[in-house]
Order: sequence, then C-alpha cells, then structure tokens
Amino acid sequence: MTPDFILLYLAVSGSTGLNDRDLARRIRSGDLKAFRQFFEDHKALLTGFLRKRQVPDDVAGDIIQNAFITIWERRTEIDENKSLRAYLFRISYTRALNHFRDTAKFTVSHVNDESPLLHIPGSGQTGPEQQADYAIIRDALDRIIAGMPEKRSAVFELCFLQELTYREAAEVLDVSIKTVENHMALALKTVREGMEKFR
Repeated sequence: MTPDFILLYLAVSGSTGLNDRDLARRIRSGDLKAFRQFFEDHKALLTGFLRKRQVPDDVAGDIIQNAFITIWERRTEIDENKSLRAYLFRISYTRALNHFRDTAKFTVSHVNDESPLLHIPGSGQTGPEQQADYAIIRDALDRIIAGMPEKRSAVFELCFLQELTYREAAEVLDVSIKTVENHMALALKTVREGMEKFR
C-alpha cells in the first residue's frame, strides 16, 4: 500500500458537493431549508476540525452552535461572491483561538474514527488484517500531522481533508494564499516522508 493510495482515500473523504454560491444566496434570502442543509453538511466536518485543534468537545459544541447562529443572524450581510464555508470555518477557528487565549491551557482530546482526518472510506468493509493495517496507517498519519506546526496542520486539514480551496483556507486563517501554498507544500512533503515506510 503506497502513500499515494492512502492520500487518495483521504482526499475523497468529507466532500459535500455543495454549490456554495447558490447556498449562500438562498440563506441570505432567509431560506431556512437551505440553512438546515448547510448545517447538516458542515457540522461533522467542523467538529472534526476543532477536535484536531484539541478543542474540548463541550467547548467545540458551543463554538459550532454559535458559528451557525452568527451566520443566520448576519445572513443579510453574506457576500455571495465569497465562500460561506470559509466564513464558517473562520468564525470557528477564531473562536477556538479565543478560547485558548482565555483559558491559557490546552486540553488534549482523543480523535475518534469518524474524524475526517482519520476516516478512510471502505475501511470497515475489510478483513481483520486490512483493518489492522488501516489502524496503523491512521495512527501514523495522526502522529505526523500532530507534529506539524499549528498553521501547517490547519492548512493541511482545511485544503486536503476538508477540500477548501487555497483562497478559502487563506480567508479562514487570515493569511495570504501564497502562505497557504507554502504550508501545503511543506505539509505534503512531511506526510510523504513520514509514510515512506508504508511503500
């Protein structure tokens, strides 16, 4: 099993297939059904992202709830030409940083198999030997990504695992697109080198 095979599996996890612009337009006009769809399609992705940022589950729940409430309350201010998904992640990421600044401590939480970071589609349909291989690979990926600098791991998760564009990730993290590109290149290099033993 090659790293490219593993990365291909990871790349297809978490895709929503949403037309972000159309959804933003509908939410802006007060379409509650569209907002509910946006919530359902993004809640799990956002939960996994915050868990990987080591946000405690109870705090993450509050952050996510407040982020969606903020979007609904400010729906008339939504810019249809900007990514609503990036706006959601930016609100949540900023509030997570504020939480850590306020508490001045980091709480380590465990990531379960439903996290987009660790989910490999089809892994539940294999035999015991393949499941053991997947567990080893998931654990190795988790350690590699946890060892990256904060911004680099955030860029990798947003762009590669959550499938945000570089522009969207730049909006979320409040950095330039070039910075996102540089972090992504370094993150992919780190992952490839770390997964070399699985070739």
